[in-house]
Amino acid sequence: MSAAMAIPGNTADTFLVHFFGGGLSDERYAVERFRAYADGDIRPWPGDERTGKGRRPKRATATLKAVKELRPACTEIIICTGLKTRGGWQLWGSYAAGLLCDRKQRG
Repeated sequence: MSAAMAIPGNTADTFLVHFFGGGLSDERYAVERFRAYADGDIRPWPGDERTGKGRRPKRATATLKAVKELRPACTEIIICTGLKTRGGWQLWGSYAAGLLCDRKQRG
């Protein structure tokens, strides 16, 4: 167990929130989900990739109440963008945001 895991308060609900634009001021939001991998790559959530013939998947829409209840998995990044004002928020899971990284300085 790393030292970061032993700190009280690091639970499955630990995540980072970033507001952009006007924040949560719309009634409906487009929701995009991504997964952060250990090599630093960020890709669409499995099952949300492009379908055949160059078509992009439709973004899911959610109400303000549903958006406020979203909680990312440890490796998940959720981006909610307002349909009218283009404001919203990003939710970064604990591993995706680097909150629980065991950083060591080499010297």
